[in-house]
Amino acid sequence: MKHLSRWLGALAFAALFCASAHARPLILATKGFTEQHILSAMTVQYLQKKGFQVEPRTNIAAVISRNAMVNKQIDMTWEYTGTSLIIYNHIDKRMSEKESYETVKRLDAKHGLVWLQPAAMNNTYAFAMQRKRAEAENINTVSEMVAKIEHIRQTDAKNNWLLGLDLEFSGRSDGMKPLQKAYNLQLDRAQIRQMDPGLVYNALRDGFVDAGLVYTTDGRVKGFDLKVLEDDKGFFPGYQATPVVREEILQANPGLADALNTLSGLLSNDVISTLNAKVDIDHQSPQKVANDFLREKGLL
Repeated sequence: MKHLSRWLGALAFAALFCASAHARPLILATKGFTEQHILSAMTVQYLQKKGFQVEPRTNIAAVISRNAMVNKQIDMTWEYTGTSLIIYNHIDKRMSEKESYETVKRLDAKHGLVWLQPAAMNNTYAFAMQRKRAEAENINTVSEMVAKIEHIRQTDAKNNWLLGLDLEFSGRSDGMKPLQKAYNLQLDRAQIRQMDPGLVYNALRDGFVDAGLVYTTDGRVKGFDLKVLEDDKGFFPGYQATPVVREEILQANPGLADALNTLSGLLSNDVISTLNAKVDIDHQSPQKVANDFLREKGLL
């Protein structure tokens, strides 16, 4: 009886330990900008509604987040296909959005990371202009912008076309120089205005530059009524936001994949740029913006 009592006690302890391990909060890591703060708030609120415990960790640098995922220190994140393709897997081959997704999904499976349903939102680089000016001058693509720049260069040297670029893109090996080669874009050094990424939007709005490099889902694109020019030569890689979860976490948490796929299925460039604008321009908190959106969709 004494041995049986010990065995039952050990069994109860083991059961309690397993239950506690299973019930530990899921660690969600997101990066340090508005869009990721909204995705974090949205994910935490919806998963908690679905009965999951979630512990958010925000403002995590991309490479640190990646290493923590591989080393099982965090459980899930919202990652971008282009980031995984180029930064983590060191592939610079140009691919379609579908090819990029299938490639990172296959490569990251070797690390026990599962890419779920990608959202229909692509937070990539693009050139933008004031909408009223772009429409007045019939500029819809980067090629048409380049043609305009070349026409001005040949006919009116005193009226240089100015481009606003962030500091990083100007010097990146996959940045301005290869873009100029791809589009046969001729520029003098004086035509490039380097600045903090956030200031590019203000410079565009206020007419200090003629065109500028932006992120396609940034709320200020819509808030400042900017027109994103079509990357007609397909230079910029796709950056589709996708929930990425460790495989063992998905196996231990039935329903988690479906819940995250529900969220990704609601998102598009138009949706996320509208939500970003509510934070960046209307100064609402990411938590309120996420809560209002989920309630509007009937998920809370």
